[in-house]
Parts: sequence; structure tokens; C-alpha cells
Amino acid sequence: MATPDELERQYTLLSAAARFDALRTRDALAPPPDDVDGLDAGDNGNDGNDGNDGDNGNGAESDAATDTTAPLTRKEALELLALGEVLARKAAYGRQLSVRSARRAGASWSQIGAALGTSKQAAWEAHNRWIDEQAKQDRKAGHWGLNDKEIDAARTLAGELDN
Repeated sequence: MATPDELERQYTLLSAAARFDALRTRDALAPPPDDVDGLDAGDNGNDGNDGNDGDNGNGAESDAATDTTAPLTRKEALELLALGEVLARKAAYGRQLSVRSARRAGASWSQIGAALGTSKQAAWEAHNRWIDEQAKQDRKAGHWGLNDKEIDAARTLAGELDN
């Protein structure tokens, strides 16, 4: 099963959105399941492994992956959920980069809050939480974040709420 952390490294925002859209569209267009108890075909509900994980046993994708109206496999349904989280993370990161750009261009927190459809305080607090998270990420092995110098610059740019 793919996790959001794995998929986040694998996909850009654009490619994650395209894959999410393809899976979501197929899920929406698929006919309803035949069985009334809600179990996938071949799933007895006991072991959690019905072989319906999107591959045909030899690692190759099943025909369901190429059929645009086939119901999602369990593996694909879980991938769809994980991709939703990836999109949310990437959008939030991009949002905060845009906030930084707006501050660099001289926008006030009131203007930024209005552009985000929120209050200036909520916008400022969200941005400062993002800066804190970037500081934590930089200290983790294998993660990109902001180093101490970049954190100081980000905090200076963010300024106080009244600015």
C-alpha cells in the first residue's frame, strides 16, 4: 500500500492531481458493486487479502487498471485516499510560498487574509505554523525544510501581525 509520504516523493502537484483525477473519475463512473453486503468480489472479509489489489499475481497491473469503467481495486482506492492527502500537503506548501511572495511584494496581513478568505490573524498564525514545521523538517534526515538562516529570514519577512 502506498502511503502519502511515499507518494509525495513520487509525484509533483500536477502529476498527483492527474492521477487523482483519473482514479476519482473511474471511481465515479464505475457501476455499483454486484454483491449486496459491500464486499469486493472474491473477498471473504476475514483476512484482508482478497488478491484484488490491482495486480494479477505477477506484479503486473490487472485489466481493471486499464478499463476506464472498472471499479477501483482496494490498492487503487487506498492510493486515491493517499493521493488526496498528498494534494492537500502540496497545496498547503504552495499556499505558504505564495504568502511569502505576497509579503515580499509588500502585502499586509489584512490583504493576505482577505485573499485567503480568512482573517489576518488566521493567515499570520498559519504562516508561522508553517515556518515552525519547516524548521522541524530541516532537522529530519531525508527531508527538506528551511535551515536556521532561512527560518530567521522567513520570520523577519512574516513580521508582526500589525504589519
